[in-house]
Amino acid sequence: MNKKLLTYFTLILFCLSGSLLSQTYQLTGNPVNTTGWDVVPSAAVNTDFIQLTTDQTSKVGGIKLNAPINLKYCDKWRVEFDFRIDGNGTPTYGRGDGFAFWYLANPPAAYVTGGGLGIPANATGLMVGFDIFNNTTEGQMSKVHLLYGTNNTAGSNIEFNNTPGSTFHSADLNPTQPFVGANYKHVEVTGEVDPANAANWIITIKIDNTSIVSQSFAPSGTAAGMTQGYFGFSASTGAASARHSIKNVKVYTDKVSLLQNSVSQSFCPNPSNGYGTANLTAFNSQFVANPANYTFTYYVLGNSTPIANPANFQFNANTTISVRVKDNSSILCDNPDGTILLSLAPFTANEATLTGCNNNNAGTAIFDLTTANVTGVPGVTKKYYKTLNDLNAGTNEILTPASYPSAPGSVYVKVTTPQGCTGTAKINLAFYPAITVNEATLRSCFIDADPSKALFNLTSANVTPLGSAVKKYYSSLANAISGTNEIVNPSTYVAPNGTVYVRVIDANNCYTIVKINLIVLSPVLSSVLKDKTICIDDKTTLDAGPGFDGYEWSTGATTQSISDIPVGIYWVKLKTGSCITTQTVKVNPSSQPVISGVDITNSTIAINVTGGTPAYQYSLDGISWQESNVFSGLSRGDHKIFVKDFYDCEPIHITITVPNLINAITPNGDNVNDVIDYSVLAYKKNLMLVIYDRYGNKLYEADKLRNFKWDGTASGKKIITGTYWYVVTWNENDKNNTPTKYTGWVLVKNRE
Repeated sequence: MNKKLLTYFTLILFCLSGSLLSQTYQLTGNPVNTTGWDVVPSAAVNTDFIQLTTDQTSKVGGIKLNAPINLKYCDKWRVEFDFRIDGNGTPTYGRGDGFAFWYLANPPAAYVTGGGLGIPANATGLMVGFDIFNNTTEGQMSKVHLLYGTNNTAGSNIEFNNTPGSTFHSADLNPTQPFVGANYKHVEVTGEVDPANAANWIITIKIDNTSIVSQSFAPSGTAAGMTQGYFGFSASTGAASARHSIKNVKVYTDKVSLLQNSVSQSFCPNPSNGYGTANLTAFNSQFVANPANYTFTYYVLGNSTPIANPANFQFNANTTISVRVKDNSSILCDNPDGTILLSLAPFTANEATLTGCNNNNAGTAIFDLTTANVTGVPGVTKKYYKTLNDLNAGTNEILTPASYPSAPGSVYVKVTTPQGCTGTAKINLAFYPAITVNEATLRSCFIDADPSKALFNLTSANVTPLGSAVKKYYSSLANAISGTNEIVNPSTYVAPNGTVYVRVIDANNCYTIVKINLIVLSPVLSSVLKDKTICIDDKTTLDAGPGFDGYEWSTGATTQSISDIPVGIYWVKLKTGSCITTQTVKVNPSSQPVISGVDITNSTIAINVTGGTPAYQYSLDGISWQESNVFSGLSRGDHKIFVKDFYDCEPIHITITVPNLINAITPNGDNVNDVIDYSVLAYKKNLMLVIYDRYGNKLYEADKLRNFKWDGTASGKKIITGTYWYVVTWNENDKNNTPTKYTGWVLVKNRE
């Protein structure tokens, strides 16, 4: 090692503290967080590593934990770190000196240069040096030095310390594991109590998983009495130069963490001998979460001899037990801080109270009597009775204490400890506070497609002021009580008038059932708005009537009535409260009457009308009207007939022809009155002349082929003189082809 040394120290401490699995003290992050550490220049943070020295001569630096670590109860500890030594060196001395890892009772107040690698003279503890300068030959090397003792050699250089049993010096590792290079090397240093000699440590050092040393070392000098120390690193350069860097340092040294340091329990003395008996191992889970991972040793406080049978420890006075907890993995140090305070006291059970749910005000609750906290003593047996007299007599024991139905009141329990001590306690039975509920009513507007039903938001019903309550909805009381067939869509529930039930559940999981009445707001129609019939070209007024909160017509109007409305189909939305009813109204065109036939007798005509709406009115001029359908005294020729119905719309009309009257013929061949001739009406549709005798027998029929004439014959023979009837029929030349019938009689004079 060179004459000048800069010490650099990086430490990560894993420890168990309180209820945490471990607490870590480390130098991590990018840049490295050095909180909790003493850093001495020229050491400095450089991204994710600590640069102990720069590549210059006469540089020193180091770092150490700012609090000491006590390894008194550590059977095994381990340190891990990565190091790198690089740089240009000097022409004369090359690179130097190296760095050291140590656990010192008296860490340096200031780091020194030279062959001591920054370790001061007479330093006491464990020192491991990684040396790259041979102070004898002044050449380059890669050696590991170890000293478990006091650094009291000349020049304060552990390279020259050869205390028997306390030192180690490796061969030169340059050929296989040179310390100088661009890459980091991983180091593990493990310390373990030598089972053959508890004062010694077996120290194992590995570099990149290659074992450098693994042997027992005895503490020499004042190191033998050392109880605590500081972990640290130091490095220096002297006349040579090198850059020393370390990172990823981990030091596992902390002792087992306890959930609590002290536990206590009272025991009932055995009546036969006055001794209490404790199973000390039963307390293990109160000290650590996983007792199987640890070894426990028990001592009577002040006695160094372990208790031989801790599972059956007997005592006749209040006793404090010291508990030592050892980590089976040997990573954590032993913890001797646990204590068990054992006391002898007559057993007493404690009065307790159980609270249950008076569900739906049933008047009883189901109580689990076994949960009443009447004692903390483990392993007791309990028997429950309705009355204290039953308990004392040992009669009428409650056989189902885990599901005991009861109104508010009390029961009694007899508690017996494993030692045979007994105690009696009262268990008070009470109800949780009643859940305040209110029957509610929801009103909702009808559904257009199904007016007998409405869409209800059951969750909006104010059934309880308890804001934290859970509410479940059911269609029947039976379902609500059993908690089955829950309504899964309470916010969009479609239903007719009726009732649903709500199971209101509080934070204690108690429930009360309350009813919600559902009312469907039915459609409200206008009683005055009716369909109308008007003439096709007329207009009318539609009035929905008063009493509604709003109107909206299909025309866009928002008034009660609308005017100048022609034939058509209309709707109006009538608002009642928050509901809207759509009502349709029709304005129908009146149907026109139809002249179905005309009967003409001499100069009298009778008009036959169908369709439209009676009563009908009739006119010959469209001005003067009469209710009778008969017009008399008409002249021969064409007449226009007008007809209108009840609605007084534009009248219909037809033109009627009143034929010439022929009352006598003398078919004697003189060409004077020889025939009845209606050929003048040949322009009429379907014209036909038919002759009947006085008995109604048809004698003759004249159509177009007979030129609508009759010559007083029948079947080719002259008929006898007499009066005969005739009928002339045709269809008027109008759009309805109105059938017209003209009737009369004729005297036929034939010479015998």
